[in-house]
Amino acid sequence: MGKISFYEDKNFEGHQYECSGDCADMLCYVNRCNSISVKVGCFMVYEQPHYKGQQYLLQKGDYPEYDCWMGKNDSVCSCQVISMTQQSSHEVKLFERMEYGGQMMGLVEDCPCVMDRFHTNHIFSCKVIGGNWLFYEHSNYRGRMYLIRPGEYTRFTEWGGSNARVGSIKRILD
Repeated sequence: MGKISFYEDKNFEGHQYECSGDCADMLCYVNRCNSISVKVGCFMVYEQPHYKGQQYLLQKGDYPEYDCWMGKNDSVCSCQVISMTQQSSHEVKLFERMEYGGQMMGLVEDCPCVMDRFHTNHIFSCKVIGGNWLFYEHSNYRGRMYLIRPGEYTRFTEWGGSNARVGSIKRILD
């Protein structure tokens, strides 16, 4: 379980909404979000309801304004708690084609540059054997990020990607 508080104004002021789990639509609780405090756990917050749009990983700590979590505006409309796993249990299999076709590439550790490691930066499908992962649009953990939980993704659109480009991959650790 986690515990997160959303504030309508900067520096933890204004109307507040607190939750301890997933929330698909926060618009009935807060109109905007300018600061966040994560008391326990790790959360992915989304700019749109129902876990859509730009994603931001927030770990335990205080974020007094939206640019502290790399947000571009005061829109946070949904959140998911991320259950943590031990480092040794992280494993993901990456495929160069949809529906697990083509070459398979395996990872059990962070990868700051997919192109350097695998000589491609196009990942069309994947199977997450263990742990939670972040796929980043660019190398060195920059750009748009996508939460990849344990399970099977037959095509990149299933993790929210608009294209198959993955620049870097990182484990979510406690």
